[in-house]
Amino acid sequence: MTQTATARAGWSTGQIALVLYPFGAGAAAVNVFFASLIFSWVGGPVASTAWSIALGCLIGAPATWYFSRHIRHLMDLADRTPET
Repeated sequence: MTQTATARAGWSTGQIALVLYPFGAGAAAVNVFFASLIFSWVGGPVASTAWSIALGCLIGAPATWYFSRHIRHLMDLADRTPET
């Protein structure tokens, strides 16, 4: 069956992404730092705090966007009426 076009309830993907971006960037920064620590076991440099934050902000943007799209999809699934 086809679903009729209705207005989407709740926040848009962009709004969700803006709210979640600080958390996504922070998580990415921590992951960059820990990855550099693991890389140091084979002779690589350990990333500084500034580099970890900068790379976290860069990596966190697309990661947060894709996560926000997933959350918006789940919201759309939850709002669907069951077909009878």
